[in-house]
Amino acid sequence: MRIDKFLKISRILKRRTLAQEACDKGKVSVNGRDVKPGHRIKAGDVVEISYATGSLKFRINEIKETVKKDEAASLYEIIQNEN
Repeated sequence: MRIDKFLKISRILKRRTLAQEACDKGKVSVNGRDVKPGHRIKAGDVVEISYATGSLKFRINEIKETVKKDEAASLYEIIQNEN
């Protein structure tokens, strides 16, 4: 699955266009490397997103094409959240 789609499905970012813009601006890294929106991810990857006010680092637990709102948080495990 593409990183931009995962960020939307997992509800880490609200819209896929926001995820694409974050990737294009170099604010998203997977396993320590900046990635483009089309980067393919897999379970076990560590993703870090830089915000203006801090950053969020998480590990991907599983990948699903669709998920209910209350199950979205089960797709990832937060490692570090700096606000």
